[in-house]
Amino acid sequence: MKNYNEIIEEIIEIGQRLGRKNYTPGYSGNISARFGKNIIITTSGSSNGFLTKEDFVETNFEGKAINSNKKPSSEKLLHIEFYKKRPDINYIIHVHPAGLSAFASSGKDLMSPIMAENVFYFGGIPLAEYGLPSSTDLVNNTAKYFADYDAILMANHGFIIGSKTLEDAYQKLEIAEEYAKTVIYTNVLGGAKILTNSEAEAILSLR
Repeated sequence: MKNYNEIIEEIIEIGQRLGRKNYTPGYSGNISARFGKNIIITTSGSSNGFLTKEDFVETNFEGKAINSNKKPSSEKLLHIEFYKKRPDINYIIHVHPAGLSAFASSGKDLMSPIMAENVFYFGGIPLAEYGLPSSTDLVNNTAKYFADYDAILMANHGFIIGSKTLEDAYQKLEIAEEYAKTVIYTNVLGGAKILTNSEAEAILSLR
């Protein structure tokens, strides 16, 4: 298992990438990592694109900070619930990229099989019902999808993705965001051609 400082350095580097892509404008979004029986998460009010070693806090699975007076991200319980339901998930990124956020704010999911890459990597990206940010409703509404999906849109909010590695979570976030933009462009051109069930199943069989 990576030590505390190694995890922080990894998250700082990914945070900078997120900032350059404008996936996490201003103070929006948060990143976390599983750390033994606890988690490491960005602090409340931190900016993912400009993280320093002071912008992290270790919490237990009740969301209480460990040996620190720092305030963890207000979305800590959302991250914790994802980790609880998915032992295979070690890292979580929650951000607000424009394309994915447009779908989340329009009440539209990304479940239709339009591009092979989206089918292959995600199966589909569902839309969780709206819940006030940082609320129990948000956690419960989103957690319904954690067992079956690694990536979820949150209505009128943003996007969350988890993976075994932080690099994989980031790469799939890029794929999802570009996919969302592609679907928007297809709508400008009159609508996308939906893959058939058999075509989608053939793509899934390649996993």
